Amino acid sequence: MVTSNRFRPPALLAKIATTVDIVSGGRLDFGIGVGSRPGHPLARREYAAHGLPFHDTTHAVQSLAEACTVIRRLWTEEKPFDFHGTHVKLTGAFGNPKPVQRPHPPILIGGRSSATLRVVAEHADLWNIPGGDIDDVVARSALLDRCCAEIGRDPASLTRSIHLSVSYDRPALTKDAIGEAIDAGFGHIVLGLSAPYPVDVARWVADELISTSA
Repeated sequence: MVTSNRFRPPALLAKIATTVDIVSGGRLDFGIGVGSRPGHPLARREYAAHGLPFHDTTHAVQSLAEACTVIRRLWTEEKPFDFHGTHVKLTGAFGNPKPVQRPHPPILIGGRSSATLRVVAEHADLWNIPGGDIDDVVARSALLDRCCAEIGRDPASLTRSIHLSVSYDRPALTKDAIGEAIDAGFGHIVLGLSAPYPVDVARWVADELISTSA
């Protein structure tokens, strides 16, 4: 769903994302997040394996906010600029060419912590939450509403997105989850498919889940 902000410097990531938007003809939804949880060993090992630092969660959230700021500026500003943040420092930064989409590709931030939701309220066009208990999802959405209100943003301007795992054996459970998410105000549903994939799984999802849930 999202790239880890821990993996690439934001100015480099902005250029990579611009290339994707250009070659796709303006179809990029730019997904970004704070990165893996410190307590998740399978995710944590990726950093040591690639020689990357693994900072604490506070550092990760703060640097995500700064990254979103400079990425948007690189996509939209016509003149070079300096940026002197706590974690991101740029001198004479300039993005050229610009993305196809104007003013910039939609920014999707994934996450559920209160600290991340404050970054979502300030920077995101879409918010994605990775499923879970629907009551918790609703509570996180309400918290995001409050974060928006604190900075004077209309919560309705932020698209709510949710990732739901597909059950091949019990599709009715997935359809029920889709219905609950829609009723909770989530207009963007991402269906996660697990391996091994059944034959013609894309057609099955369209016929069994999407058509009957619309």
